[in-house]
Amino acid sequence: MQKIDSSAGLRNAIIQLEIQRADEERMIKEQAILAVDRLKPINLIKSAFKSSTESPVLSENIFSTSVGLTAGYISKLLFQSVTRSPVKKLIGTLLMFGVTKVIMKNPDAIKSFGNKFLKIFKKKP
Repeated sequence: MQKIDSSAGLRNAIIQLEIQRADEERMIKEQAILAVDRLKPINLIKSAFKSSTESPVLSENIFSTSVGLTAGYISKLLFQSVTRSPVKKLIGTLLMFGVTKVIMKNPDAIKSFGNKFLKIFKKKP
């Protein structure tokens, strides 16, 4: 900092420091508002979903998991709708987990099968 020799120089230095303090105070307030906004629960959830959907690997895993769970649940419903026996219900539950696991481990095979299946219906006679 410069050496101040006169009262006018002191006033100028004080004014400059007050301007600097006001600017820094404004920037700190803006940063605090942004930090509070980012820490709101809805914004935390939004940012988590945004980052998860931007990742192609994670979205692929979510898709294959949901397809696997849906197929497993449908197979369980089909198997259990026929019977009311507790043993067969247990077998239906095991079937559901088995189908889910197979589909989750082989998503590419399921996708290719689904694409072929859709092509059959898309063909025009």
